[in-house]
Amino acid sequence: MRAFDTNVLVFAEIRTSRFHETARQLLSEAAEGSSPWALPWPCVYEFLRVVTHPRVYYPPVPVPRALEDLSRTLASPALILLSETERHNGIFQQVIRASGAAGNLIHDAHIAALCLEHGVSEFVTGDRDFLRFSDLRVTNPFM
Repeated sequence: MRAFDTNVLVFAEIRTSRFHETARQLLSEAAEGSSPWALPWPCVYEFLRVVTHPRVYYPPVPVPRALEDLSRTLASPALILLSETERHNGIFQQVIRASGAAGNLIHDAHIAALCLEHGVSEFVTGDRDFLRFSDLRVTNPFM
């Protein structure tokens, strides 16, 4: 199962992004396909934080539009939203110890742990920081 990072959602939303078409196509294929695919819940929240923030994108995406676009994505019948299970603490701590993550990288470790916890076979992201999580197979479609 493939899971997608925040930046894929953001690039698909922001039409002026040089990665817009690639991200949009990736998400469309996943959302319209029948194979299970995933989004970690922290990526959903982070997407909304980023695209509606006036210091990140000016003008920011209006909240109603961001919520509407997100709702369409979340309506995919094949989508699995990744959240913590009873195994999360152990996996999360193992990911942190193995990667040496600290500070701001704890957020990425949380996402990596969710993916590993749910058996994600491929994490699609443009963020090279995820390469530090050796148990997670990372694909960057934007290179």
